[in-house]
Amino acid sequence: MIVRHINDIRGSAREVETDTFISRRLLLQEDGMGFSFHETIIKAGTELFIQYVHHLESVYCIAGHGEIEIVDGATYTIAPGMLYALDGHEPHHLRATEELRLMCVFNPPLTGREVHDAQGAYPLLS
Repeated sequence: MIVRHINDIRGSAREVETDTFISRRLLLQEDGMGFSFHETIIKAGTELFIQYVHHLESVYCIAGHGEIEIVDGATYTIAPGMLYALDGHEPHHLRATEELRLMCVFNPPLTGREVHDAQGAYPLLS
């Protein structure tokens, strides 16, 4: 059984911070669950271009507001209670009009060493 508290992740190697987001990686590949689970904070007033070409991701918003714009597609409002799943590796713009607090699941699981590349993707690490 794995038991962790978010306070144990803060300030550890499992917390990654950039100018636009903070990723707190609660479950990673090394935990052997077959997926990874993250709390992600998107900072207010920021925008990211992302396309996970190697991973599927589902995202559940628990706080804040923003939007996800699928390239060559629709734009959806993000608000508490909203879930979106990128099941087709969709390239997208993620915008936070106010700080977003998101819970994210990745398959295959992240190792914790990934950083977004120039195309907005995570490499496939093992």
